[in-house]
Amino acid sequence: MFRLVLLLCFLATASAVPTHAQAANSKSYAPENLGQLSYPERVRVIEKEYYEQSGGRDIPDDQLEFYLDSIESGWSFSRIKQDMATSLRGNNGGIWNPGNNWSPRNLICSSIKNRYTECRTPFRGRAVVTQQISKTRCQEGRNWGQRQGMLWVNQGCRARFSETTGGGGWDNGNDWGNNRVTCESNNSQYRECRTNFRGPAQLYRKLSNNSCDMNRDWGSRSGIVWVRNGCRAEFYDSYNGNGNGNGWGNNNYSVTCSSENSNYKTCAWDSRYGSPRIIEQLSRQACTSGRTWGYDNRGLWVSDGCRARFGPR
Repeated sequence: MFRLVLLLCFLATASAVPTHAQAANSKSYAPENLGQLSYPERVRVIEKEYYEQSGGRDIPDDQLEFYLDSIESGWSFSRIKQDMATSLRGNNGGIWNPGNNWSPRNLICSSIKNRYTECRTPFRGRAVVTQQISKTRCQEGRNWGQRQGMLWVNQGCRARFSETTGGGGWDNGNDWGNNRVTCESNNSQYRECRTNFRGPAQLYRKLSNNSCDMNRDWGSRSGIVWVRNGCRAEFYDSYNGNGNGNGWGNNNYSVTCSSENSNYKTCAWDSRYGSPRIIEQLSRQACTSGRTWGYDNRGLWVSDGCRARFGPR
């Protein structure tokens, strides 16, 4: 009986030990054709490979973007790994150089450790998020923003950006050096700052350690930016001046939001239009700001049977 127990233990231990082929396969954590993977998986694989080859360093955003573009051009995983190895032991002290033939169509910008970061863009027009990389949701005006030739990220936002299609360019004559306003909440007090903006304000750069969340710590209305709760920041005009921009006089934009069966509901609202207001109440139940409807870091919301059409202030 004792020998039988020993034999069973030996067989169990032997079956738990992987064969050489199994061990080799365990290292193959990605296919040669990375195009088979989803975008987040491509990012994960490339970052992991670079981390291992470099001894624990993070891959530069421009190099990551180059490899993502190269996958679309047919590069295999082996070729990417070889290019990484070459760059890390290169004659330039490991400085990666893509050469003159590569022109990025997209841009990755990363707020590492929740830090504010600025990234120069190759775009002639405005940028939009095309792929979310960070678990932190990237929301324009809250943890990312832009001006001509540059975009910024903050509070852990990391994403891939591309240029908008169908207009929305910056060629409107705006002087970005002069068309900004700094507004500061000293001692956490509410403060209003006058602007000459033609449209709702956008956050350009946070200057305080305190949060600057739109509609909680700052907001805007015609000719005014306000701050509170210790928020200190620079703001710029979102008006694009091309005939379909976000001026305060643009009343065509509206959102209908309904609390069905008295349930709480959130509705998408374009933050470029500033804070919403009720244009038309559609329910018998009262729509009272702060009680049955509101706009905060959750977005536009309604509850307790409120149904209304909302528009810019």
